[in-house]
Amino acid sequence: MQVEDAVQRNPAEEELRGKSYEHGLPEYLQQDLDAFKEGLKNGSSLMDCLWGELYGSINVAEINDGIITPEHADYLRQKFLWGGGKNSL
Repeated sequence: MQVEDAVQRNPAEEELRGKSYEHGLPEYLQQDLDAFKEGLKNGSSLMDCLWGELYGSINVAEINDGIITPEHADYLRQKFLWGGGKNSL
């Protein structure tokens, strides 16, 4: 029996955790995340700028301010910046 088999993840728990990672953020990060989502939704021509703003805000919240954990920061990066969540809204 592999460890992966023993520790099965509940999809509902994963979704709930993911949703919680997108709320209760510091104001500057929440604002940049909302702007990024809005840009995706509307096909903004400024996505490169919005991407950079979100990337910077995630880093500041994790590294400089210590407000979010590395796991939290990685979740946000994977979902929104690296396309792990296909930029789903």
